[in-house]
Order: sequence, then C-alpha cells, then structure tokens
Amino acid sequence: MNTLTNRSYTNLFLLPAGIVYFVFFLLPTILSFFFSMTWWTLTDWKFIGLENFKTFLSEESLNIGFKNTIIYAVVTCALKVILGLLLGVFLSSRLRTVGFIRSMVFFPTLLSTVAVGIAFSTLMHPSQGMINAALAAIGIAGPDWLGDIQIALLSVALVDVWKGVGLATVIFIAGIMSIPEDYYEALMIDGGNTWNKFWNIIVPLSRPAMNTVIILAFIGGLRSFDLVWAMTKGGPGFSTDLIASIIYKQYQAGFYGLSTAGNVILFILVSLLAFPLYAYLNRKEVDL
Repeated sequence: MNTLTNRSYTNLFLLPAGIVYFVFFLLPTILSFFFSMTWWTLTDWKFIGLENFKTFLSEESLNIGFKNTIIYAVVTCALKVILGLLLGVFLSSRLRTVGFIRSMVFFPTLLSTVAVGIAFSTLMHPSQGMINAALAAIGIAGPDWLGDIQIALLSVALVDVWKGVGLATVIFIAGIMSIPEDYYEALMIDGGNTWNKFWNIIVPLSRPAMNTVIILAFIGGLRSFDLVWAMTKGGPGFSTDLIASIIYKQYQAGFYGLSTAGNVILFILVSLLAFPLYAYLNRKEVDL
C-alpha cells in the first residue's frame, strides 16, 4: 500500500511536465496531421483527404528543395563534426588563453540566426561586401556568393557552420575532457606520438560526443529555414530553396492546408532519416 502511495505521489511531480509536453508537442502534432487533410482558414475548414499531399508532392520546386535539403544537411553536418572535433582537441589543451578562445568560438552560437543572415548578406555583397573587398586587396576576384546558383547554397551552408560549430566544439570538449589520463600515459609508455593520441584514443573514445553532434547537426540541417530565408529567400531561382522555405512560401500565399501537409511530410522525412541514423550510430558505439 505504501509503495502504491509513493508511486502516486511521485507521479504528481511528473504531471506538470506531462501537461506541458501534451499541450506544446503532442496536441499540435495531432492537429497538424488532421489539418493537413483539410482546406482551412482561421475561421473555417473543410475535409479534403489526401489532396494537399498530392498537390504538395507535385510541386515543381519540391525535387530541387528535397535535393538542396539533403545536400545542405550533409555539408553542414560533416563540417561541424570535422571542425568541431579539431577545435575540441585544440581547446582541450593547456593554453593560457584557452578560456578566451573557447568564448570566441562559442559566441556565434548565441547570436540571432536572422541577424547573422542579414549581416553575412551584407558581407557577401559582390561589389560592396567586405569579404570580396578583402579578397581584392590580395589580388583575388571574389565571386557573387549569394547570386551565383552554383555556389549560393554552399555559401549559406558555410555561414551555418560558422554559427553552429561552437556548440559542436563544446560537446567535443566535454567528451575529450572525460577521457581518463591513463590512456594517454599508456600511449606515452608505448612510444606513441601526437597522431596516435588523436587517432587511437581521442577519436574512438569521443564517439558518444561525436554521435550527439552528428544527430543534432543533421536534424538541424534538415529543418533549417531562418538562415536561408534571411540570406537568399530561396534564390536565386530555386537554387537555395529548402523544403522548409517551400512550406513557408505556401503559408505566404495563403495555402494553409497545403503548407501544413508540407510540414507533415518534412516531419516524416526527418523521422525516416534521423531514427535509422541514430540507431546505426548507437550500434556502432556499443560495438566499440
């Protein structure tokens, strides 16, 4: 009897979190699935079945948006993992200024994404931007970073990496700092060098941190919208359109049911890609 009473008492502490989770996550998710099958406005709705999904999937720009989304997610994820790991190794050392450098690396993460997008749009201006002006000073003709369809998506992705690599670095630092010193001492006794320390100790033993960065960066890339919209609004043409920006354009045009169907498709896409990746990385971590 006392055990049941204690369980009931404990569950009361979980109730507020459960209510918040239901109201702000489960309920909107359920409503999104319902309204994706309706034509709706703020005052009226009409059930139309799967028509919104058929219309959204037949959008001419969707194939481009899908390809761009995958490329964007893979590029930003890979660069954040590589640069975050290298910076994490460097900033785990005993430098006098390591605290200041860590702050500088993490600082972009605290900035507003929209503000970063607007600032870099100015910096990347082909004729008046500071980036091309700096390149011109050393005799290099800078490209039209955001106006060239060949490099516009990559330009936005690099800004995303600049803003997000600080969080990846902090996660890697935590993983590296948790590695016991015994491993390094054993390596020194065996005559190992710096490369052996990095490849044989740091990389495998920081796998949990690496898996966390991969999952967060990949999902963030798939869901990215605000930075792309602030910098290019999907242009030039459809060269930087992502699935999220296509959805937003449908909202702007007043097709609320259609855009809700797009959100459901994006949710399913992220789930289909992220959960198998998460399971694979966890299995590799266990095998290690």
